[in-house]
Amino acid sequence: MRSFNRAVTARVGALESEYLGRGRPLGESRLLWEIERDGTEVRALRRRLGLDAGYLSRLLRSLEAQELVVVEESRADGRVRTAKLTVRGRRERKEVDRLSNDLAASILDALDEGQRQQLTDAARTVEQLLRASEVVITVDDPAGADARWCIAQYFATLGERFEGGFDPRISIAATEDDLTPPHGLLLVARLRGEPVGCGALKHRDGAPTEIKRMWVAPDVRGLGLGRRLLRELEVHARSAGVAIVRLETNRTLKEAIELYRSAGFAEVAAFNDEPYAHHWFEKHLD
Repeated sequence: MRSFNRAVTARVGALESEYLGRGRPLGESRLLWEIERDGTEVRALRRRLGLDAGYLSRLLRSLEAQELVVVEESRADGRVRTAKLTVRGRRERKEVDRLSNDLAASILDALDEGQRQQLTDAARTVEQLLRASEVVITVDDPAGADARWCIAQYFATLGERFEGGFDPRISIAATEDDLTPPHGLLLVARLRGEPVGCGALKHRDGAPTEIKRMWVAPDVRGLGLGRRLLRELEVHARSAGVAIVRLETNRTLKEAIELYRSAGFAEVAAFNDEPYAHHWFEKHLD
């Protein structure tokens, strides 16, 4: 990995004091590219790029001094600041895009067709795996804003996928209290500070623990996050002394069914009267 990092940073010019010959280092150029047409909140830039608040402020001040960016405070909340590109900044952003394309082309031009395909396929794989490595999973308060947002997205997804839609009022409940220790727990997955998935455990007196609320955002599917959430839930279940976990699912969720089977869950007879379930699964954690 270190050898790969050294090769990439040298080849793309990240070590040069003036990235792409535009008179500024890579960090400033990267930040310039990240600011959206209508502006981007500074706190969103900090999360997205994983930068220290002080360092980000210095980068923004430098771009302001170059008259490429303006940072404005929200009239409604002075704590919220938004970075916007100036007219000059938009022109510079366009030029950086052009030069970045030229750099990518120069890398590919030296290769034959087969090598180009190898490199682009490998780059796509590396990008995907690096994104996967950035996902952080934590036990969250089910009453928190991110947790509630994830559950709402989970319900919306079921409504889109299920034949005839989904009404949580007639489904077996998993309340906030059910998902709060010691009754259970809720995991929330975040990518660069933004919630992108969830999964929960619901302990039951005298019965196996149930896995609930498994959801992964569409834009991070393919990163193995569903399997990772499932594995984390099993770890927490074992830590709580749970020997068996169960779950039910709908026949339209073919990807989920395939995941559960490949993760060692065996299909069993119905163990509840969930109206939206067609398949019931169980796994022994020993």
